[in-house]
Amino acid sequence: MTAASLFAKYDVPVPRYTSYPTVPHWSVTPTRDVWLESLAASLRPTGGGLALYVHVPFCESLCSFCGCNTVITRDHGREAPYVDRVLAELDLYLRHLPALAEAPVRQLHLGGGTPTFLSADHVAALIDGLSSRLRLRANDEFEGSIESDPRVTMPDQLRVLRERGFRRLSFGVQDIDPEVQQLVNRRQPEAMTASLCDAARSLGYESVNLDLIYGLPGQTPESMTRLADMVLRLRPDRLAVYSFARVPWIKPAQRRFRDDQVPEGAEKRALYEVIRTRLLYEGYAEIGLDHFALPSDALARAVETGDLYRNFMGYTERRTSTLLGLGVSAISETPDCYHQNDKVLTVYERRVREGDLPSFRGHVLTPDDRRRRERILALMTSFRVVLDPNEIDDARPMLARLEADGLIELAGTDLRVLPAGRPFLRNVASCFDIHYRTARPSGPVYSRAL
Repeated sequence: MTAASLFAKYDVPVPRYTSYPTVPHWSVTPTRDVWLESLAASLRPTGGGLALYVHVPFCESLCSFCGCNTVITRDHGREAPYVDRVLAELDLYLRHLPALAEAPVRQLHLGGGTPTFLSADHVAALIDGLSSRLRLRANDEFEGSIESDPRVTMPDQLRVLRERGFRRLSFGVQDIDPEVQQLVNRRQPEAMTASLCDAARSLGYESVNLDLIYGLPGQTPESMTRLADMVLRLRPDRLAVYSFARVPWIKPAQRRFRDDQVPEGAEKRALYEVIRTRLLYEGYAEIGLDHFALPSDALARAVETGDLYRNFMGYTERRTSTLLGLGVSAISETPDCYHQNDKVLTVYERRVREGDLPSFRGHVLTPDDRRRRERILALMTSFRVVLDPNEIDDARPMLARLEADGLIELAGTDLRVLPAGRPFLRNVASCFDIHYRTARPSGPVYSRAL
């Protein structure tokens, strides 16, 4: 079968698998007491530690490709009240679970929105507030990271973060072509990103990541070649090269794109291959679904040691037993439970102000959910998984089709995704997703596989 035929066959809507079950199939929402007990139980084992995520929703302008939970505003007077509310939410947790204060924080990630919407003083207030309440210490066991929009990021913000133990930065670039930038409402000169990369390295950051997106309206192989040239001039330690998730039924801003402007299928995958080919030639390692890293980077080393992990924050080099999300729409995870905060900022703020945990939805995992989650996690991090015979029998019709097309190899109970199958990793994972296989949604749910 030709590559074009494979792309046509398998470019169907499937989950991205940052969780299992995926969010549309969360069905058993935990009560407050069940959630708190799950959180408490996850903190008891030693060694795993705590990962912390803080969602900062504010952006000064809307990028029309964006699928994140955002609040568009230029009112920076909203910074301080929001920081206070996030710390108040943490105080609610500490009131119910005093043991949380003793759990070592291994990871802290600030995402959004635009976390660098916050001024340097408010970034400092947020980190210092977390540090005064939790065991958050700047040492070799702590990984601090932040998503940064170069258009609103200043060196003093980077300095404040570095002084507090942050070692990783991720700069959103997406694309450098002027026409594409105009279409997605994100005008960002290369020199702006380059100067911040230089500033980060002079401050001692160990890992600088660039986020790119392929499949945006207006992109061509020629424009992606120019984007690859820019990347190699900056030579980041890591890259995330994401597929554009076109979900206009969720994000109305994406309706501004005409179908003929947005590449799909084999045409879309060719854009990724332009970047991928150049990065591999220049010594980067391809990691998981859509990441690359220099061999010296901790993410690449985690692949070699078998420690690579994937959660709602993406790929990380360390697995923690608990992810606690703070802020509007933030998602938390324990071994047997998911929990998401309210997605509406005014509702989130009111509930925290009233002393109520701002729960919106979640899911209590069954033993079968947990087993399938581990199988999917293995595929997404190592491209292989060892199965039980009954799992093979259950998924055999789907696996047989993938094997016949040369995308996987099944030797006994050992399933391996072949190089030709890597573009279809989400399709392979879906073989073990019983919720996806049995659901009958009334409308569109997921973005397409490629």
